[in-house]
Amino acid sequence: MPGAGKTSVSKILEKKGFIRVRFGDITDQELKKRSMALTEENERFIRESLRVEYGMDAYAKMSLPKIKKAADKSQKVVIDGLYSLEEFLLIRKKYPELTMLFIFSSPETRHERLMKLKERVLTLEECVFRDISLLENLKSGGPIALADHAIVNQGTLNDLEKNVLSFLKKIS
Repeated sequence: MPGAGKTSVSKILEKKGFIRVRFGDITDQELKKRSMALTEENERFIRESLRVEYGMDAYAKMSLPKIKKAADKSQKVVIDGLYSLEEFLLIRKKYPELTMLFIFSSPETRHERLMKLKERVLTLEECVFRDISLLENLKSGGPIALADHAIVNQGTLNDLEKNVLSFLKKIS
């Protein structure tokens, strides 16, 4: 869920040699292409309209070339921001060896983080609305329920890094 620490985890994994594929880059690029401001409302519009136009697995389909390029070079890949059940299913079908990691933070913790963002601060109402929108419109509960592993991220960035490194040892 937003604010749980997915990007922080993906950056930690990048430092460990993973290639990072961030699904949110697609939203950012589309906003820029359409000359739209970076707001929660505009991001939601793009996320949902791309999925209406290209299917609920749109972000996975659009990211497959980057994922394939890294996988073809036998590089480890971390996907940052996989939200929909259909995205999960497409990636899992193409890459059955995929290890799905769920990053959990309580809604209160996540919302506090989102309200302190440097680039785009969200209000509490926007945080709650985004959570509900992701669960209802993108079926975000599916990937969460099907995740192979979970890391609880309620503490500091150092705590998170220790948990990620422990996870890496566990799956190696």
